[in-house]
Parts: sequence; structure tokens; C-alpha cells
Amino acid sequence: MNFKEIQTIIRNFEKSTLTYLELETEGFKIKLSKNKEEPSAPIAEDKHEEIPTAPEKPEGYAVRSPLVGTFYAAPGPDEKPFVAVGDRVEAGQTLCIIEAMKIMNEITAPVSGVIASIDVENGSFVGYDQVLMVID
Repeated sequence: MNFKEIQTIIRNFEKSTLTYLELETEGFKIKLSKNKEEPSAPIAEDKHEEIPTAPEKPEGYAVRSPLVGTFYAAPGPDEKPFVAVGDRVEAGQTLCIIEAMKIMNEITAPVSGVIASIDVENGSFVGYDQVLMVID
């Protein structure tokens, strides 16, 4: 299974009403879940409990991950991050790197503006279409 096929599977899963998918072929296995809890965690039966509201996010242009991988804020472990909250960026400027299948993919600013928030931590796993940062 190649990288494009994996991306297609993930994209279709995200658009579907499925909440869990496990796929295994020769030499490849993938598990996808839309549940925030661990798969083995019990599911709450009480449908009337109050759902906490998410903290307010800054409005602006949400820069989303175009692929699944590991988020890196800097070009190297001992180097300065590409951007920080409050920095002015120009369209086309590198914002971060996402490593997928040992390939480093530079994510560039689609618009000019100021970094309002960085929503993921350096070295963390990101999913397809996940908000990485917001540009005002």
C-alpha cells in the first residue's frame, strides 16, 4: 500500500459516519478512530451529562495539516522554531515541518498575517486536517 492510498483511506474515513476502522492487508495494518478516548475505555451511558465547551480559539485562518505525521516546530532539535505566537508571517513562509514516512514536508503559510495560536506541541502526532495554528 502506498502513501497516496493511505491518505485516501484516511480522508474517506474522516468524511464518513464511521467512528472506528481497522484495516489489515499483507504487510500493512492501520487503525483509525474518531473517539477521543482510548478504544478500551468504557463509553458513558448517560446521554444527559453536560458536555464541556471548548476554550475559545482565536478567529482567523486555520492552517490545517495536509497529512498524518509528526509535527516539528523547528528545522532541527537545537534550532529556533520557524514561528512563534505574535510573529508576522508572509504567504509562502515556512511555518513547520510534518514528518510522514521519513519524508520531511514543509508546511507554508497560505496567507500573510500574525500567528494567533499554535495548537500542537513540538514532536506531537497530528492527524489529517487537524488545525496546526491560526493566522490572523
